[in-house]
Amino acid sequence: MGIDPGAKIHPMAAVEAGATIGPGCVIGPFCHVGAEVTLAAEVTLKSHAVVTGLTEIGQGSVIFPFANIGDVPQDLKYSGEKTRLIIGQRNRIREGVTMNTGTEGGGGITRVGDDGLFMAGAHVAHDAQVGDRVIMANNAAVAGHCIIADDVIIGGLSGVHQFVRIGKGAIIGAVTMVTNDVIPYGLVQGPRGMLDGLNLVGLKRRGVAREDIMALRAAFQALAQGDGAFQDRAKRLLDDVAGQSQYVRDIVDFVLGESDRSFLTPG
Repeated sequence: MGIDPGAKIHPMAAVEAGATIGPGCVIGPFCHVGAEVTLAAEVTLKSHAVVTGLTEIGQGSVIFPFANIGDVPQDLKYSGEKTRLIIGQRNRIREGVTMNTGTEGGGGITRVGDDGLFMAGAHVAHDAQVGDRVIMANNAAVAGHCIIADDVIIGGLSGVHQFVRIGKGAIIGAVTMVTNDVIPYGLVQGPRGMLDGLNLVGLKRRGVAREDIMALRAAFQALAQGDGAFQDRAKRLLDDVAGQSQYVRDIVDFVLGESDRSFLTPG
């Protein structure tokens, strides 16, 4: 508890009594840090950043000017209950980003993983669960209760509907509205988001084996053209040669998992 003597706090910053400021933190001029905030070691707040509420910021994260982190949810059902925002390590949170605490009805915690990049004007709403290495481009918005898995990229000016799940490694193109769940490694684009294919560029950049990419291609075709409901097609993948790939099993597990939304399916 308290302010570590190794922290550097500008005399024009406001740090409320009760805040925990770790060693090596740098807090710039005109920042505001609330009484219930915890900053781990080596967190940097550039000028005019606001961190408030019951909020934890992980080691090495950088928050840029005019970001508002940890304020109350934009949810009319919120009635002042104590809820939290937990942000992992080494995140870059750019100018004007907003991230809200959770709500009692949504579990009480908004969570952001490690190594994310949240570009200017991005928004993470109440009770969202955001994984590691997520990129949200300028003015992208994730609504309440969404689950965004690891290595997802959300393009600029895109919006993700509440309760939607986006599977690991998926990419959402710019200016896209996402109203249903997106399978892992999927590529979604268009004003009314359509599942257009696989995030092949991302898979290759991560060094995914050619055999796994071929298995994913075959699985996508089976999901697009097979008989029966989407979930039935996914189940049948486990009996196919493609189902021997862990990447294909990731898709099957996602499709068969619990969800409050339907799926974007191949057109």
